[in-house]
Amino acid sequence: MKRKDFKKMKKKTSKKRLAIKVALLVTFSSLLMVTAYALNLQQKAQKAIEGAYEAIPETPKSEIRAEAKVEPASDNVSIMLIGVDDSETRGQGDDNSRSDALLVATFNPEEKSVKLLSIPRDSYVYIPKVDYKDKITHAHAYGGTHAAIETVEEMLDIPIDYYVKMNFNAFIEVVDALGGIDVEVPYDRVEKDEFDKNSIQLKKGMQHLDGRHALALARTRKADSDIERGKRQQMIIQAILKEAASLKSVTKYGDVIEAVGDNMKTNMTYNEMTSFMEYAKGGMPDVESLTLKGYDDWSTGTYYYKLDDQDLHTIQQILKSHLGLIPDSSKLTNNDTNVVGTADESDVSE
Repeated sequence: MKRKDFKKMKKKTSKKRLAIKVALLVTFSSLLMVTAYALNLQQKAQKAIEGAYEAIPETPKSEIRAEAKVEPASDNVSIMLIGVDDSETRGQGDDNSRSDALLVATFNPEEKSVKLLSIPRDSYVYIPKVDYKDKITHAHAYGGTHAAIETVEEMLDIPIDYYVKMNFNAFIEVVDALGGIDVEVPYDRVEKDEFDKNSIQLKKGMQHLDGRHALALARTRKADSDIERGKRQQMIIQAILKEAASLKSVTKYGDVIEAVGDNMKTNMTYNEMTSFMEYAKGGMPDVESLTLKGYDDWSTGTYYYKLDDQDLHTIQQILKSHLGLIPDSSKLTNNDTNVVGTADESDVSE
C-alpha cells in the first residue's frame, strides 16, 4: 500500500472514531438529561403528594377487608373522587363546601378493569354524621371528607380504600397541563365558568376542550338531568385517563404534578399513587361506566333523587364482586334506560 493511501485510510479511520465518540457522548448526555429529568420529576411528585396527603379516620366498612392493608398494584381497591367548590365566591371553605361531584371507581388488577360509578348529588341517602337522610351532596358540608366517605360506604356497602379530592382550580389546571382533552359535547350552549359567570361557549360535536370548558361541561345540569351530568363526568374522566395514558403525555407529568399543588387532598402515599400506573401499561384498562336508577321526588317541596332499591342492590353486588368481596357476579348488568323523570333546575341546588 502506498504511503499516500495509508494516510487517507488513517484519516478516514480517525474521522469514524471521532464520529463514534461524538455519538457516544451525545447518547450519554441524553441519558444523563433523561435521568436528571426523571429524578427531578420524581422529587417534584413526592413533594406534591406529601403536601396533598391527608389521612382520614377508619370507618366501619374499612374493617370488611381481611387484609390489614391493600396494595393497589396487586389488590382490588376502591377510590372515591370528590369534586368540591371551595372558591372565595361561595365563601364556604373546604370543609364546609358541598361536594359538586362524587364518583367511585373500583380497580381489579387481574382483569385490568375499572368500574366507574357516578353518584347523583341530590341522591336521598342516610348520612351517618347527622343520623338522618338528606342529599348526599350535603354530607361533605356536614363533616368534610370523612363524613362523605362514611356516607358512600354506608350507601354502597363497600369499603372506600382511597380518596382524591380536588377543587375547581386543580381540575382546570390538570386538564390544561395535559394539553386539553377530546370529548363529545352534546349541545351548543353558553355555560357558567368557575366564577359562575356566563362566559363559556360550548359547541356541539367532538371538541378539544381546555380545563375551563371541560369543567363547565362537567358541572352543568340545566340542559338535561343529574343522571346525564354523571354520564358527562364519567366521559370526561375517561378522556383524562386516555390522555394521561398516551405516550405524548409522559413529558407533561411534571406540569400535571405542579398543577395539583395545594388544590388536592388524598390519603394515598407517593408509592401507592404511582403503583396505579400499572393500569396504564399496555394501553387503557377496560372501563365500565355505571349509573344509579331512581326517580324525582318533590313530595316535601324540596327536590330529591330517590334511588331505586333493587337497582342499588345490583350496583352493590357488582362493586363487591369487582373488589373480590363476594363470589363473581359478572352476569349482573346495570341498564340505565329506565330512569324516571328529569328534575327542574329551579331547586336542585338546595
